[in-house]
Amino acid sequence: MTTLQPPAAVTRRPEKPPGKRDRRSWTGWGFIGPFAVVFAFVFLAPIAYSIYLSLFRDKLIGGTSFVGIDNYRQALQDQQFWDSLARVSLFLVIQVPIMLGIALFVALALDSGRLYGRDFFRISIFLPYAVPAVVATLMWGFMYGTRFGLVGDINSAFGVTLPDPLSSNLILASIGNIVTWEFVGYNMLIFYSALRVIPQSLYEAAEIDGAGQVRVITAIKLPAIRGALVIATIFSIIGSFQLFNEPSILRPLARNAITTDYTPNFYTYSLSFNGQQHNYSAAVAIIMGLITMVIAYVVQLRGMRKGA
Repeated sequence: MTTLQPPAAVTRRPEKPPGKRDRRSWTGWGFIGPFAVVFAFVFLAPIAYSIYLSLFRDKLIGGTSFVGIDNYRQALQDQQFWDSLARVSLFLVIQVPIMLGIALFVALALDSGRLYGRDFFRISIFLPYAVPAVVATLMWGFMYGTRFGLVGDINSAFGVTLPDPLSSNLILASIGNIVTWEFVGYNMLIFYSALRVIPQSLYEAAEIDGAGQVRVITAIKLPAIRGALVIATIFSIIGSFQLFNEPSILRPLARNAITTDYTPNFYTYSLSFNGQQHNYSAAVAIIMGLITMVIAYVVQLRGMRKGA
């Protein structure tokens, strides 16, 4: 006769008191809380206030009134805004590839180990980034001067007439030269840091296979730093659309070449502080922010796509 045994007791892990679970759930918020507060006040609050401003308009009679999306409709029909956007788009298409190409070439040269005085060149190329943009622009603006600067001194010393870098035809290229001088070192450091973390085993395998330097660069280095290339490109796109310091500082030296609507940021600044059109400038700024966000997001998706 079989004797039935009582089922073994199921042992359960003792549950933690609700008080401890609550304290642990709040611990993470305690760490990110200070950042979240600063982020909300510094980033989210200004955006929300700009959107709020863009929905109103100051009128001579009646004061401030709600106009909905009229400011956005006006901005989309504003030829000055589109001209400034086309100008910085041209600047982006030409200047960014040149700047990133130079930065990548320098980073590859430093990483190759064949460059004598590598540390000196690395610091020297990065040093312009440590110079404030205002100081750098003033310095280059002085050198561009045909009456008192380096270009003028060369003209007087050699009896030649060099093209005026501050003329309407060359001012965009002159600004591009300043921006490139400032940020080549910054992007070089991004690429160089990415190159330094590539596993040494990949180089050893390439050496066994008899791969040359060009093959190592195209098959190992460039694919390995694709993420860094995408990040640098996105930063450069955002910086190009935010172009403001250089044209605003050079304007006293080239008033005929640089107008108050030369770039979208300069245009919104002029509308707000010179034209007292705070609501309309907020709408232009919001549109420009959306355009920048969309383009940067498309570049990120395209750059990080597998097999791209």
